[in-house]
Amino acid sequence: MGSEAPIHVFMMSYPAQGHINPLLRLGKSLAAKGLFVTFTTTEKAGKDIRTANNITDKLVTPIGDGFLKFEFFEDGLTDEDPKRKSLSDYSEQLELVGKPYVSQMIKKYVEAKHPISCIINNPFIPWVCDVAAEHEIPSALLWIQSCAVFTAYYSYFHKLVRFPSDAEPYIDVQLPSTVLKYNEIPDFLHPFSPYPFLGTLILQQFKNLSIPFCVLVDTYEELEHDSINYLSKFVPIRSVGPLFKISKAPGTSDIRGDFMKSDDCIQWLNTRPPASVVYISFGSVVYLPQEQVTEIAHGLLNSKVSFLWVLKPPNEDLGLKSHVLPEGFFEETSDRGKMVRWSPQEEVLAHPSVACFMTHCGWNSSMEALTSGVPMLTFPAWGDQVTNAKFLVDVFGVGIRLGYSAAEKKLVTRDEVKKCLLEATLGPKAEELKQKALKWKKAAEAAVAAGGSSDKNINEFADDIKKRGAVKI
Repeated sequence: MGSEAPIHVFMMSYPAQGHINPLLRLGKSLAAKGLFVTFTTTEKAGKDIRTANNITDKLVTPIGDGFLKFEFFEDGLTDEDPKRKSLSDYSEQLELVGKPYVSQMIKKYVEAKHPISCIINNPFIPWVCDVAAEHEIPSALLWIQSCAVFTAYYSYFHKLVRFPSDAEPYIDVQLPSTVLKYNEIPDFLHPFSPYPFLGTLILQQFKNLSIPFCVLVDTYEELEHDSINYLSKFVPIRSVGPLFKISKAPGTSDIRGDFMKSDDCIQWLNTRPPASVVYISFGSVVYLPQEQVTEIAHGLLNSKVSFLWVLKPPNEDLGLKSHVLPEGFFEETSDRGKMVRWSPQEEVLAHPSVACFMTHCGWNSSMEALTSGVPMLTFPAWGDQVTNAKFLVDVFGVGIRLGYSAAEKKLVTRDEVKKCLLEATLGPKAEELKQKALKWKKAAEAAVAAGGSSDKNINEFADDIKKRGAVKI
């Protein structure tokens, strides 16, 4: 390493796939710029990641001009522990074991003469920046949702505008860039939310917002300039997305945070005509009620469209049942449909045979589709997904509204599914959505290209870390 060890960045992620992937993408792009990145999350998540991807614990992997290493820590629970079923209990446990672990890692690397210069966390573990501050180490936050959603939480926390309350549950929310109806705000903030704890947890990060020297967001200037301009008056915010495009250092495509190995779908997609397949996936967490899966299946049967459907095995920890498809479904669709348990989503969305994407509107999926120029059928479940759906349809103009949030307990019928599938794949509406989607694809490619808005922001961030952490050994 010579007389000067590479600047060391420590990243800690909440142990969920949709949190790990964006932070890992950021880690790969910082490593490519000459930094040494240590990436950590729980051992339970680590076990899944090692099985599904080409990853070895504690092995230092060269990436570009720098290095990446994984270290996993025990969360102190057995696989059967009931705390795993309760988000609030699990989050408390994570903080209990996570705080001393981060302190221990800081000390360990000081002793190894490779001190940590910057600590980066994602939402849901807001206490990480407290530990960084105690040790006087600069920290940054990677916000893994949209800037519009950040604005909603920021406005709620600082009481800048009125939000629905028990007394007035149905009022609109006037954000700087748009008006959100009561059922379009991130629904953890709504009094009817089935998961109020998650709203409280995310707001903890806003309480701590003075600690990070920078808030990075997986978005791009052209897509969300109104929200970015507004927020930059209050918060040191930088758009660095789409991260999945920026983190493509040669030889790193198999370093990813998926919990399941992907099934092979690309060969099958190669046999389909251009723009003919509807891709359906509801992400790594959302579990649809059985009756909704049945209606989607009938919608696919009746519309006769080709489809690639990711039907993920249910989470056994939560006692969920496997979905059942209508009798004769496989026989009737064998010539035009494919069912898989998990897919290599980035490659699928980039495939020319994909016409549109029926999605839960998680931000990672939304960004991947926007950047691949793929129109969407929105099927949000909860949290930021309901806000993303609103923006995809009404602001970015790339989606057709199909599903409702889980809180609304509305069933989308097979007729509605059929109508929207046909609208999104054939005729003038499909063409209009495609043109809009291609416009956002071009803008995303420009943002991550050399000298583009996100490329500049990520370079400046890497330079900031190097300036703050240039420690001679």
